[in-house]
Amino acid sequence: MTGKKIAPPDPARSLALLWGSHTKPGRSGLTVRAIIDAAIELADARGLEAVSMRLVAEQLKVGTMSLYTHVPGKGELTDLMFDTVYADLYSDPDEPGRQPGGWRGALEFIAHRNWDVLTRHPWLHDVPAGRMALGPNITLKYETELRPLDGLGLTDVEMDSTLSLVLTHVLGTARAGAEQIRTQQESGLSDQEWWLTTAPVLERYMAGLADRFPLAGRVGTSAGEQYQATVDPAHALTFGLTTILNGTALLIAERQ
Repeated sequence: MTGKKIAPPDPARSLALLWGSHTKPGRSGLTVRAIIDAAIELADARGLEAVSMRLVAEQLKVGTMSLYTHVPGKGELTDLMFDTVYADLYSDPDEPGRQPGGWRGALEFIAHRNWDVLTRHPWLHDVPAGRMALGPNITLKYETELRPLDGLGLTDVEMDSTLSLVLTHVLGTARAGAEQIRTQQESGLSDQEWWLTTAPVLERYMAGLADRFPLAGRVGTSAGEQYQATVDPAHALTFGLTTILNGTALLIAERQ
């Protein structure tokens, strides 16, 4: 994704905005929620790098300075955008726990819900989430996703680590999927078309070297034939999640 840096937001201002009213109109009739929605729409269409206070203002058909009376800058706006896209992730905090399969089914449900959000909003990969201000929706998300792990014998740190492991895996596979789509769009070639062009050249270099790279050749060929691509993010999500949950089951059994 883009390497362009976003000016860090003021944490105090971000927190005040995140936990304040988003629907109260200013003197111009503009609301914080309208600004957030316009920014998300712009990011979905053109990426986070394309979001600027000027372009958001143009989309809302207001002067740029009108935005600054509500949101200090792009850093704080990004915090608001990040929190807002997770507002409707779950119908209520107990929705994951109602899924069939106990804690395991709940974590699978959580993983796929997060995958869906990251797929719909690929600009989320460009947000430095490690230091995001904690808004109400992200805080509720954390509460909701921890509940299926409570009461299983895990320590609080193990609960946090298990959830982080699942979400980090989802983030990585979703990012791979977003990069795959972007590469296909920019090149105008599907992965299969790219490989049909590249393979004959590679085979010339690899000729006579099969004894040097036996596993790379065998496994790479099998995976390529299976995926018809260099990578299959959906398969990686399912395989990795199953492996993570199998390990979690062993940990829970030890604790019990």
